[in-house]
Amino acid sequence: MSVSYEAEKQFAIAAVRRACRLTSTVFETLVKNETLTKGDKSPVTVGDFASQAVISTMLQHAFPDDPIVGEEDASDLRTDSGTTLRERIVDLANKTLAGELELGDNEGWGIGPGQQQSASYLLDAIDRGNHPGGRRGRMWTIDPIDGTKGFLRGEQYAVCLALIVDAQVKVGVIGCPNLPLTFANPEKRGCIFVAVRGHGAEQVTLSGADPTPIQIPDISSPSELNLLESVDGSHSSHSFNERVSALLGVTHAPVRMDSQAKYGCLARGDGAVYLRMPTGVGYQEKIWDHAPGSLIVEEAGAVVTDSRGKSLDFGLGRTLGENYGVIAAGKGAYERVLSAVQLVLSETK
Repeated sequence: MSVSYEAEKQFAIAAVRRACRLTSTVFETLVKNETLTKGDKSPVTVGDFASQAVISTMLQHAFPDDPIVGEEDASDLRTDSGTTLRERIVDLANKTLAGELELGDNEGWGIGPGQQQSASYLLDAIDRGNHPGGRRGRMWTIDPIDGTKGFLRGEQYAVCLALIVDAQVKVGVIGCPNLPLTFANPEKRGCIFVAVRGHGAEQVTLSGADPTPIQIPDISSPSELNLLESVDGSHSSHSFNERVSALLGVTHAPVRMDSQAKYGCLARGDGAVYLRMPTGVGYQEKIWDHAPGSLIVEEAGAVVTDSRGKSLDFGLGRTLGENYGVIAAGKGAYERVLSAVQLVLSETK
């Protein structure tokens, strides 16, 4: 029988819910001088840093022996030039950590009214995400704001958290504050996707409504297929996906959105295929970009591999190493999608 990981699941939901509340607050109050630029030129906001600080602090109290692989580090915040940004991040993180307990929270996790952490503690919390990863033991992955550009546009982004044990994702949670609960009713927004290996996938609301099991429908007809892909063509090749769509006979326009929200949409049947093919030579996917999403869609009935049909390997460190591209599709469509991807790859050699 598979392990339930119930405590880890409930913790992850509570941590992601708090971080989603923080990021929504940041969006409403964001000012231009609270944005840094990473070495790869993608924007980083106070939301990324504060969100990682909150989740890492909660992890430190709930599972103190578990290392963390996180996207951000606090080096820029420790400089004199980072003083203003640092103060804003500390204030946001402490307000979030000190908020009233809500559904799924547990006082034993060291959060609740009146709690304050020093700037030094919170910067160290961010830097606890510097674990190198590996093949053995437990570790958590944090993507504090996946899809930062979507976040800045007020579109789709996600707060992502996963537990990996011996290189296998066991718990995955993705919070999507801007995603409609259903596209048929776009006015109601804010959902969390949850999965535990061997126990299925579900969707809950940010406010904590009863969980709803989600399952990928059995889609086999090309006329029913549609692709989920990134908004930014520099992250994933749109032209490659267009060629795959043509081979499959797909007639629907692709659904484009930032972040692992795409995995959640696939899991609940809003799309049939998720493709992410690299645009540059030597690019390696980060494990935090796929750990929770891959588990959620697998538990909803999808197959997830790279473009060669190999399983994603989360035991190689902070990246997926030699895995090339990502394919996720329902079981009824996966083999045809993989064949089309491999044909297009052979055409481009």
